[in-house]
Amino acid sequence: MTSPSRTVLTGAQVVRPSGVVPDGRVTVEGTRFAAGVRDEADSTEVVALPGHWIVPGFVDQHVHGGGGASFSAGTADEALRVIAAHRVHGTTTLVASTVTGELGDLAAQAGALSELVEQGELAGLHFEGPFISPHRRGAHDPTLLRDPAPADIRKLLDAARGTARMVTLAPELPGGTESVRMLRDSGVVAAVGHTEATYEQVRDAVEAGATVATHLFNAMPVLGHRAPGPVAALLEDERVTVELVNDGTHLHPSVVGLAFRTAGPDRVALITDAMGAAGMGDGSYPLGPLTVEVRDGVARLSEGGAIAGSTLTLDDAFRRSVLVNGLPVADVSRALSGTPARLLGVADRVGSIEEGKDADLVVLADGTFDVVGVMRRGEWVVRP
Repeated sequence: MTSPSRTVLTGAQVVRPSGVVPDGRVTVEGTRFAAGVRDEADSTEVVALPGHWIVPGFVDQHVHGGGGASFSAGTADEALRVIAAHRVHGTTTLVASTVTGELGDLAAQAGALSELVEQGELAGLHFEGPFISPHRRGAHDPTLLRDPAPADIRKLLDAARGTARMVTLAPELPGGTESVRMLRDSGVVAAVGHTEATYEQVRDAVEAGATVATHLFNAMPVLGHRAPGPVAALLEDERVTVELVNDGTHLHPSVVGLAFRTAGPDRVALITDAMGAAGMGDGSYPLGPLTVEVRDGVARLSEGGAIAGSTLTLDDAFRRSVLVNGLPVADVSRALSGTPARLLGVADRVGSIEEGKDADLVVLADGTFDVVGVMRRGEWVVRP
């Protein structure tokens, strides 16, 4: 039997750019969304989904690992394990994030991962470190940190062969602002993170071209009423997209609500910042050159106890944002899909359910928001 040339999903609440469509229809032809039709031919498969939601496939712009594997291993096999682990949880577009390492090692990782970008398995690369503050290093090896010299960053961009999408740096370090300008001129997102910068220094970085707050609130000074620091500068500027790790460990629910109310879903990108334990159980896992212990789903460095990324998947972030934070489904969907897609420059292909775009979608159970179906480019990854 030949597979149907057209799939029509009916009866679900569908999140589209215009809003939520009750009892909606989604038509897929080949790998793309198509205009709705009523004349279902023999080649059409109809999937009835009453009592469900259909949302765009999730876009994770900041993830290090999952399924027991890590992008920092720099091998296609491990990278594909990470991708597969997150794909079954609804992440159909994913940027591979590295962690601090020797420049030569990072360049080698970039070269290997860039091939998966070229094959369409990844949406790009994100270098998180080594150009970060030793005072806010989190789970990054302090012996490998360095100032953000533009020449060093250029080496990594060249190794990535045009697939680098983002670099996180601390703008207060020597060369910080100059590196932000170089990244902007190279078409790569400059992200402010793991930083001790003052409010004024972050404002200068944004004026120079920084457009992302790497996991806002984490690995930076707290918001102060006399010394507002990075948080205020990043939250208040409409040019900045703020990443949030909504796993119940990184941020208090009230802080997630504050960020959404201040920045809005068009400027919030929900991320996982996941390491290898995502989708796995408790135990010991590598994170670059460091070792992480996961207990009760919380990842911390074996030495020092600093939070070391998360074990989050984006379906859990979706569920928590709706059920715990009480945010509207359409807003959460935008923060998980449309906003990061636009930031990464791939919104012409993914991030929303619109005719002509890649048929990436997630089917969620109403009430629980559990994943019951995942489609990527017209193919079921998880069939409802």
